[in-house]
Amino acid sequence: MTLQHIKLIILSLIIFQVSLVLAVQPFGANYTEVSSTRATPDAAESIEALAGNVTEININGFSTTQSWQGYFGNVTGTIQLADADDNQMYNWTLASPEGEIYASTSSSISWENIQCLNYSSDGTLSDESGNGGTTSQHGTNLTQLEALFGIEPDDVDGINETFTLLGAGTHDLFYTSNFEFSEGECRSTRVFSNAGMGENDKFEEVLLYEPTTQSVIFTSLIDEDVLGFDGRTHDFEMLVLEDGHGTDTSTTTYYFYVELE
Repeated sequence: MTLQHIKLIILSLIIFQVSLVLAVQPFGANYTEVSSTRATPDAAESIEALAGNVTEININGFSTTQSWQGYFGNVTGTIQLADADDNQMYNWTLASPEGEIYASTSSSISWENIQCLNYSSDGTLSDESGNGGTTSQHGTNLTQLEALFGIEPDDVDGINETFTLLGAGTHDLFYTSNFEFSEGECRSTRVFSNAGMGENDKFEEVLLYEPTTQSVIFTSLIDEDVLGFDGRTHDFEMLVLEDGHGTDTSTTTYYFYVELE
C-alpha cells in the first residue's frame, strides 16, 4: 500500500468521524395560521353628574398589552433519517411529539452557540463562540432588550415582570442542539393554562440567547394535549415581544423553529 493510499484512508476516517459528531439542531418549522384575535374593549358605563356634588368612584378596567404577542396551538411532525437533499431513508410519525418550539426575529441562528439569556449581562456583545449551553455573560441584557421594544423600566408588563422564574422548581430540564439546560437554569415563565396563572409543568417558556446574531429566542417546552387558557387542548403556548407603544403600529417578523423528540 502506497503512502498516498494511507493518507486517503486516514482522511476518509477523519471525514467519517466528523460526520458522526454533528449536533442535532432545530429545523425551521412550517405553520398554518388558524386565527388571530384580540380582546374586545368593554363598553363604557355611564354615571350621572349633578352640579355641586362630589362623588367618589372606584374604577376597574383593562387595557391590551403593548409589549407582547401570544401564540398557541398544536404540533405534529416526524423524526426522520435523511440525507442533505432531504431524501428520507426512514421516518417516524409523531402524533403527540415532545421537544421545543423556538421563535426569534433572526432567520439564521447559530445553534452551536445557544445560551440562557442573562438579565445582568454586561451588554458588550463580545464574541461568546464556544460557550454554548451556558449563560450569556457579554450579550444583550435586560435594559438593552426592553429599550429595543419600547418598554419602560416601571412597565407592569415588562420582560422581568413576565419572565420572573429562575432556579430549581421552575422550568423542566430540556435539550437544544445537544446542549443540556438543567431544571431552572434559564429565565422562564408559565403561560396560563385553563387553571390560570403559573400551573407547575404546564406551558413553560424559556428565554434563550444566541450571541453571534445577538438574537433572543423564545422557547416553548412542548406539552402533550394540555388544557390551555381558552379551555381547549394545546401542545404549546408562548409569548413573544412586539413593540406597540405610542404611534408604533408596525409588525415584527418572527421565524419559528422546532426540535422534536
